[in-house]
Amino acid sequence: MRTSVLVTGGAGYVGSHVCKLLARDGYRPVTYDDLSHGHRSSVKWGPLIEGSILDPARLESAMRESQATAVLHFAGKILVGESVADPRSYFQSNVTGFQNVLDSARNTGIKTIVFSSSCAVYGVPQYLPLDEKHPCLPVQPYGVTKRVAEQLLEAYCHAYGMHGIALRYFNASGADPDGDIGELHHPETHLIPNVLNAAIQRLPLTVFGSDYETQDGTCIRDYVHVTDLAEAHVLALTRSHGFEAFNLCSERGISNLELIQAAERMLGVKVEIKRAPRRPGDVPVLLGNSKLAESVLKWRRTHSDLESILASAISWYKKGNSAHAP
Repeated sequence: MRTSVLVTGGAGYVGSHVCKLLARDGYRPVTYDDLSHGHRSSVKWGPLIEGSILDPARLESAMRESQATAVLHFAGKILVGESVADPRSYFQSNVTGFQNVLDSARNTGIKTIVFSSSCAVYGVPQYLPLDEKHPCLPVQPYGVTKRVAEQLLEAYCHAYGMHGIALRYFNASGADPDGDIGELHHPETHLIPNVLNAAIQRLPLTVFGSDYETQDGTCIRDYVHVTDLAEAHVLALTRSHGFEAFNLCSERGISNLELIQAAERMLGVKVEIKRAPRRPGDVPVLLGNSKLAESVLKWRRTHSDLESILASAISWYKKGNSAHAP
């Protein structure tokens, strides 16, 4: 009998990619999702239990019903700008919801929790590249909720003998290389799908900030392929060392203009750029160090070069899988 793993938010972008790799490695992924942001069509490798992380009774029932031995937690809100406008909903979803997950796991005897965190926990970089020793001083409500959730997980590990891993993503990107699943947010706020939409639909693309102290004046970010992220979650299931946190990144900085120009080359299309002021909270450069994950988890990046990221995203987009598609 296959070992069951409950995947909260398993109908979403990263969660669905993790479910595919769990099934590949002999696990039974059970998705728990209210489908407010995820997609039923992305649940392909195991059963779906519909429910909210804000419903503790339903959540605990799902853990018992699935006979899960671990929880991979992706459910929650992810838009930085929205978190500034509506912090209450972010604390409710990302903190209260996660505490419900932890309490339900305790009540059902589940010890292993893998948490989808973010490099937003670090705040404004004091040095680069960012490693796990960098102070955690988040500057917007989204990052604060992720950091508080990490602290909850660490406290539960110390007090109740649980095993928790926080995986701090940098910029998740790309799509499943087989084309089974990909990025499909509503609304779409991530740069790569918006670049592809602008290029393919011949629409203008808004670039926020052109006066940063970078080589071309635009933000620099660290893009990591979603399949590589998914691999790290599967590897994390084997850990049993209290609380641990790991960065997941490509260790290469790519500016907004550099990314746009790479997409233009691959598509043979010129993108019309509209310049706009910086967005509040955007820092000039985010660049990570993932040596700890490579050493401890034996994590390896196999898809996170820019060409592979863009090629997979382009293939997914051209199949009509886009928040912009009619």
